[in-house]
Amino acid sequence: MYLMVIVINKRESVNKILEMFLKIGITGATVLDSRGMGQTFMACESPVVGGLRAMLYDQCRPGNNTILSVVESLDKYDQAVEEAEKITGSFDEPGTGLACVFPLARIKGFPNSNN
Repeated sequence: MYLMVIVINKRESVNKILEMFLKIGITGATVLDSRGMGQTFMACESPVVGGLRAMLYDQCRPGNNTILSVVESLDKYDQAVEEAEKITGSFDEPGTGLACVFPLARIKGFPNSNN
């Protein structure tokens, strides 16, 4: 089992990604509101810094979403990321998002888990 983490910078893509998860057999996920370090450090609420960023770079987004899901295999992770990138664009492009996966040593509360 693996923990899949996908950060989506375009919030409007999240529902499409969750629908895609269902189509490929991922039936559970947790979606968190999140904000990156740059957004936290250079808060757009600041009238000077935030105003300049909004005007010059259009970077004052309200935040992003982080999707957490347990997947059975690295193949399922690869499939989910490939399909997510069809919706968001490549995670290799700046400002799109990111995806990573972590092995789980033990898990409880997940269907068919033996730990």
